[in-house]
Amino acid sequence: MSKIAIIGASQNLGREILSILSENDISSQDVFALEPKSPLGTMVSYGEDDDIDVFNLDDFDFSKADIAIFASTAEITKRYLPKAVAKNIKIIDCSGASNTNTDIPMIVAGLNDAAIKNAKSNMVSIPSSVVTQILKPLAKVNEKYTLKRIVLSAYLSTSFLGKDGMDELFNQTRKIYMNAPLVDDEAVFKKQIAFNVLPQVGEFIGEETDAEWRVNAEIKKVLNGNMKVHANLAFVPAFIGAGVFANIETAREFDFDDVKNLISNQSGVTVFDKQVDGGYVSLNDIQGEDNIFISRLRSDLSAENAFSFWSVADNLRADSARNAFDVMKLFLK
Repeated sequence: MSKIAIIGASQNLGREILSILSENDISSQDVFALEPKSPLGTMVSYGEDDDIDVFNLDDFDFSKADIAIFASTAEITKRYLPKAVAKNIKIIDCSGASNTNTDIPMIVAGLNDAAIKNAKSNMVSIPSSVVTQILKPLAKVNEKYTLKRIVLSAYLSTSFLGKDGMDELFNQTRKIYMNAPLVDDEAVFKKQIAFNVLPQVGEFIGEETDAEWRVNAEIKKVLNGNMKVHANLAFVPAFIGAGVFANIETAREFDFDDVKNLISNQSGVTVFDKQVDGGYVSLNDIQGEDNIFISRLRSDLSAENAFSFWSVADNLRADSARNAFDVMKLFLK
């Protein structure tokens, strides 16, 4: 069995990847959990009934692994990536550190699998979770009708900023109920996130944020095209998940029922769309789920060859960890 190194094993994404590995009957003996400067004796959960050691990344010999999955921050990835590259092993970058490198393919499993053959230095990346959440349901639609323009508004949970973001939401909510001041709990979001919506994800670069720019660039890189993309990102007071409204325009005229069937038959996607009260999927419904869920799928009569939908998914599991696992299987095939 291939040996798998998980860098960032104690982080939210790393833990989800370990969970998926365990659920797919990959032995803990074939997994190296790694963190920088990890003290001796540190352990992390591997499935429901097992714990594994977290090894010190600074001392790890990457030649022991067949593939390394970087689920760490971009800063840590950039620091340790050369060590993995030097050992000529396969690498999957989930951190975004290599996303702008044109020599490194960006893969959404089930959409552009063939691009993995172009991996130079045996390295690929996966896009941000919002991009996977939008593009995976559209894989067959793009193949048949060709995507021309995407306008999306994404509502992101605090887990996009890790444990610190989730803790800040919890602490603010608790203090609001206790009628206590929030001034000491506005370090991560800079404003109140509890019971609020913040239309800023990332730092501003001109009129848009770097996260909005990144979504735009990643969609074009995955699809290898020059389609138009406009992204709006906001934080909402939720712990896990992302909800995205997307308006899609295609280059060719389509049959709407065919579009619905193509999305429904895409692996890893579930369409639950009933025109009744509550006949849709919300953030609270998808925590821990592997699939991306689609609701409110309808024609967009304001533009030619257009439709729209609502997409929700567990950003850590369905969008990122699951994609990383599926890409790993492709890479090791």
